[in-house]
Amino acid sequence: MFLHTVFLLSLLLSTSHAAVQDFCVADLKSADGPAGFPCKPAAKVTSDDFLFAGLTETANVTNIINAAVTPAFVGQFPGLNGLGLSAARLDLGPAGVIPLHTHPGANELLLVTQGHILAGFISSSNVVYQKLLTKGELFVFPQGLLHFQIAAYKRKATAFPFFSSANPGLQILDFALFASNFSTPLITQTTFLDPDLVKKLKGVLGGSG
Repeated sequence: MFLHTVFLLSLLLSTSHAAVQDFCVADLKSADGPAGFPCKPAAKVTSDDFLFAGLTETANVTNIINAAVTPAFVGQFPGLNGLGLSAARLDLGPAGVIPLHTHPGANELLLVTQGHILAGFISSSNVVYQKLLTKGELFVFPQGLLHFQIAAYKRKATAFPFFSSANPGLQILDFALFASNFSTPLITQTTFLDPDLVKKLKGVLGGSG
C-alpha cells in the first residue's frame, strides 16, 4: 500500500508541470486554415483578446432586407480561435427578414431578446419546422440546413445567435443566385424560375450574367 501511494504521488508530481495550452488566440495577420488561425505568441496575448464589445449597439437596418447581422466570429473576436463557438447580433426592423441561408460549419442556437421573430428551417426531407418566438425563447437550426428569421407584427426585434464553431460560415440563397455572376440561363434551368424574374432580381441585388 505504501509503495502504491508513493507511486501515485510521484506520478502526480511528474505530470503537474506538464505544459497545457489553455487557449490559442488567433493571429489574424496569418491565413486562416481548416484548423483555424495560428496562435498569437503567448507574450502578446492580453485580456482584450478575450473581450468583444461589438454586439452592444443596435445595427443600421436601412437596407433591402430591413435587417442586419453583426458577427462575433473569430475574425472579429480572436479569443474564440479553436474553442468551437461564436455569436452574433441580429437586428430586425419592422417586417425585417434574414432570407433563406445556411451555416455550413455550425449548428445555431437563436435567443430572442426583443420583439417577436418567426423562425424556421427546412429539413433535408423538405419538411418545414417553424415557430413564432418571443423574448427569452430559444430555437435551434441544425448545421447546413436552410433557415430564416422574420420580424413579426411589423415591429422591430432583436436576437442573438450562438454557433458551434468559431467560424460558422454563411451563404444567403438569394445573394448566391442573384448577387453573383451565376448566369441567367443557368439559374432558369436549375431553378425553373422565369428568365425575366431572374433578370429583375439580378437588377435589384446587383448580379450579372
